[in-house]
Amino acid sequence: MRTATAALLLGTLLLTAASGPADTAPVEALKQQALKDLEGSYADYRKVALQIWDYAEVGYKETRSSALLQKTLRANGFNVQAGVAEIPTAFVATYGSGEPVIGILAEFDALPGLSQQAVPAKQAVAGQDAGHGCGHHLFGAASVAAGIELKKLLQQHKLKGTIKVYGTPAEEGGSGKVYMVRDGLFKGVDAVVHWHPANENRTMLNNYLANSSAKFRFRGVSAHAAMAPERGRSGLDAVEAMNHMVNLMREHVPQETRIHYVITSGGKAPNVVPDYAEVYYYVRHPKKDDVAAIFARVVKAAEGAALGTGTSMEYEVIGGTHDLLLNETLAKALQQNLTRVGGVQYSPQEQEFGRKIQASFGFAAPPLEAAASISPYTMHEGGGSTDVGDVSYTVPTVGLEAATWVPGTAAHSWQAVACGGTEIGTKGMLVAAKTMTLTALDLLTNPDLLSQAKEEFNQDIGSYQYKPLLGNRKPALNYRD
Repeated sequence: MRTATAALLLGTLLLTAASGPADTAPVEALKQQALKDLEGSYADYRKVALQIWDYAEVGYKETRSSALLQKTLRANGFNVQAGVAEIPTAFVATYGSGEPVIGILAEFDALPGLSQQAVPAKQAVAGQDAGHGCGHHLFGAASVAAGIELKKLLQQHKLKGTIKVYGTPAEEGGSGKVYMVRDGLFKGVDAVVHWHPANENRTMLNNYLANSSAKFRFRGVSAHAAMAPERGRSGLDAVEAMNHMVNLMREHVPQETRIHYVITSGGKAPNVVPDYAEVYYYVRHPKKDDVAAIFARVVKAAEGAALGTGTSMEYEVIGGTHDLLLNETLAKALQQNLTRVGGVQYSPQEQEFGRKIQASFGFAAPPLEAAASISPYTMHEGGGSTDVGDVSYTVPTVGLEAATWVPGTAAHSWQAVACGGTEIGTKGMLVAAKTMTLTALDLLTNPDLLSQAKEEFNQDIGSYQYKPLLGNRKPALNYRD
């Protein structure tokens, strides 16, 4: 009892020191209010998320999705600056004044080729190509929910501090956040909180891979493939030669490297030598410097392919992201809040839906009950990439994953899209909104936590001066065309 009383008194002192006015409440009371408020507003944010799920707009084309989130924030008292960093769908929504300044990231882009109805069998939406296979419709809605709840607390209790909700388009290969970092939109921010949909609940402790991506374009000479093949110079031959050389190179790169490609243009008819072909490459590695070196070798392979096939080559850098810099000071604080919030409880109907989804995997999945648990605080191997990495090299950053898909579900799958269109997804979204809100409250009311996080960040950064891997190019607004 003595310990609980001391903790309550400490929370009161911290808030009083941070905000000044006498109507402040203890931190614990604020957290209880936040959890209650978010539960009460769940239906509203669920509606927002599912509307964006319906829109299913791909990177830099998320006009309606971004507008809906902006409208929701404006209606709740935020000042919204739209079209930042030369990106029409990017925005920064701000409420409050003074320090600390806490940022919350909100994504909302879908993936091409993943159209899917909210049913437990593969079934596309008629007339629609894209789908939210990574759950970014939930991502954006939860982050907006957290921002609005924090605004309410700052306003009602006259707390000192500023909340910034960042609308960040085109995470899926478009590197939207990189341009926002490059334009200085995170300057003056003390800490950033984010999350990502997943099939489990855990603090994000995996070091995402740095990534460089580009489209390589080869131009040759068209000719009749049977009557005059000697007159042709095939862009497709160049693409295939490049791919072969890069595949041979896999033996001679660090084993953590990941290289993938798709041929986006290879000709129209077999009897016409294609005078144009394009291949789209991703190069990934845990270290940003190694990515740059490996990518340079891929460029050399493209140059060699052009030389050997009598074609010309040009390439366009599409994206480039840093690895994710973890901040354990913040991660430990977030883990406590996530444990408090807890996981996702499925209704009988949702359990039936989940069993049908798991039956489609072709392998034994974890029990559905795993969605209700919180994973231990442990490091994980990362395999994907995220432009949150660039934010993390600019400001102390922390994130979580929440179970928005049934256990065992892979990201970028029709099963993930289907779950995201149901309450299986939106219940996980609420877990994320609650956890981010509680963690941001800790940052707003505990100067020591923020100071320790910054100290760790400065030690990890050392003398490194941020430099975007995508260089000086303008946002690739048409990279999905």
